[in-house]
Amino acid sequence: MLSNGTYGSPRTTREFQDQGLKAGRRRVTRLMRENGLRARQPRRFRRTTDSLHAFPVAPNLLDQDFSAERPNEKWGADIS
Repeated sequence: MLSNGTYGSPRTTREFQDQGLKAGRRRVTRLMRENGLRARQPRRFRRTTDSLHAFPVAPNLLDQDFSAERPNEKWGADIS
């Protein structure tokens, strides 16, 4: 099973049954518990960006015009 550790007892039981093995969900649950196997829970989505903030936004001085007549005239940076 290449499930990345996300299968709980219902999906594991179904996988066994699809492979022709006789297994009930309660038995699979018990065996998983006895062997310390647990399904991984997906991480909760947490928004990290507040686009509706009240702080001033820096002006776009270049306005996507990156052409320069000589070196050292325009500089760009990425803060990500």
